[in-house]
Amino acid sequence: MSHVAGNLGVTPVREGFGFDVGALARWMTANVAGFAGDLTVEQFRGGQSNPTYKLTTPDHAYVLRRKPPGVLLKGAHAVEREARVLTGLARAGFPVAAVHGVCTDDAVIGTWFYVMDMVEGRIFWDATLADVPRPERAAYFDAMNAAMAALHQIDYRAVGLEDYGRPGNYFSRQIARWSRQYLEDDQAGRNPAMDRLIAWLPDNIPDDGDATSIVHGDFRIDNMIFHPTEPRILAVLDWELSTLGHPLADFAYNAMMYRTPPHIVAGLAGADLEALGLPSEDDYVAAYCRRVGRPDMPGYEFYLAFNLFRLAAIFHGIKGRVLRGAAASAQAAERAEVFPELAALAWAQARRAGA
Repeated sequence: MSHVAGNLGVTPVREGFGFDVGALARWMTANVAGFAGDLTVEQFRGGQSNPTYKLTTPDHAYVLRRKPPGVLLKGAHAVEREARVLTGLARAGFPVAAVHGVCTDDAVIGTWFYVMDMVEGRIFWDATLADVPRPERAAYFDAMNAAMAALHQIDYRAVGLEDYGRPGNYFSRQIARWSRQYLEDDQAGRNPAMDRLIAWLPDNIPDDGDATSIVHGDFRIDNMIFHPTEPRILAVLDWELSTLGHPLADFAYNAMMYRTPPHIVAGLAGADLEALGLPSEDDYVAAYCRRVGRPDMPGYEFYLAFNLFRLAAIFHGIKGRVLRGAAASAQAAERAEVFPELAALAWAQARRAGA
């Protein structure tokens, strides 16, 4: 989970996150075509899970993403996976930042890292697009919808990502995974809505086949860089939750903005969409279906319930970390606080889906 507006911009490198800039410059000279000149390093305010840095030379700007320093959970913070999916997506012509190199030698800066292009443009933190003139807003939503449809139609085998995840049984595996994480976190406690969801979800997965595509996992409007003046996506960011999965789960996560209030995650619930010049939820779903060649999406209400449950499970985990003193940010405390509201919203959505 990535951004809030406070994450915008760069700061001097924070204490405990510095490294040998000379060693990085030597690595870039050997591994990044066209790299030259003095190197300046700053740290982005965002990128909580994988520390992210802005690298500047006299004629180019790059971004470095690294594993956090210190002892890590096995398989967590897999920056090499991010670099791999970005490289595969670029091969398919999908809008992502170009990756220049991956370093799996801890000796260079202390952890594995990769370097990609810095993409300049606009990030919108508010799904109502308040900063965009009303007549242009629908085009931004359409660009987001088109990008998601394009992602799900990429042949993942053709771009070398056939082993990027496990095809099939996506919902069963995800429901089991997040149920287990929720049940094992004694400190964060139990919640009646979550307990009901855990009982109901596995038995009500729609018979919508076992479609498999590359899925982003956190496809929100604030995870993409738009062109400075046009409704065009230059780069989709934050691929740390990406895998092979069910495209309709990924789509419904994006469309969940229509059902969540703004204080939860860039939500639109309660907004006057017509007055704002934004497409209705039905039109947004229909546009995606048209693009991927589906007549409709019969399991849509279930997919929303699943995504709200998954997000609630993530927030429950954050609540556990806050209670254990392992998550100090104000954002973590806010997410822990809205967990019960989100769990209730997820169960209410399951009721809409027939629970």
